[in-house]
Amino acid sequence: MDLFCQWVINSWVENLAVLTGIIYIILSVKQRVSCWFFGIASSILYFFVFFQSQIYADMLLQVYYVLVGIYGWIHWAGVDASMSMIFLPITRLSKSNKLYLLFFTCIMMVGIAQFLIYFTDSPVPWLDALTTSLSVTATWMLARKVLEHWIIWVIVDLIYIGLFYYRGLFPSILLFLVYTALAIVGYFEWIKQWKKNQSSPAIL
Repeated sequence: MDLFCQWVINSWVENLAVLTGIIYIILSVKQRVSCWFFGIASSILYFFVFFQSQIYADMLLQVYYVLVGIYGWIHWAGVDASMSMIFLPITRLSKSNKLYLLFFTCIMMVGIAQFLIYFTDSPVPWLDALTTSLSVTATWMLARKVLEHWIIWVIVDLIYIGLFYYRGLFPSILLFLVYTALAIVGYFEWIKQWKKNQSSPAIL
């Protein structure tokens, strides 16, 4: 019991990041604007967790998350001409935009990996680059409320589970197991909502 309490005390930043991260993903499934507040908080905490664990690309990714979180917060909480809240509809990617995003993600992954190899002591540069580039793409898609972002998150979350096990970040393994399950739930919840809203724009 004493060892457990000491572990909780020593890992309080990671544990708080896990808690705020779980709240964030639950609220995003429900399409609540408040999800961005918890997402930003979790990203700030994870910046320090990843720095200590030498996962540098994901550390810098948290800065991107904060910026996109602010953008997503504003975009989701849009206002119309009368300054009242409007509901941002769920959209889907066109075939051409899927190719553009795939190309952009691959280029970004190669660039990040080369930076990590030559300028840091990252022990997993290619894996770190892969998760970072996919996360950048998925987060942008979430901010734009694109349905397919959930599919990317399932892939990313499963990779992260292996990475966190390798780096000994066990509370984060729990978080990303929850993330994986909620991403699957989120996909089916969002696709039901999208089908109900066929009169709204369906293609991004």
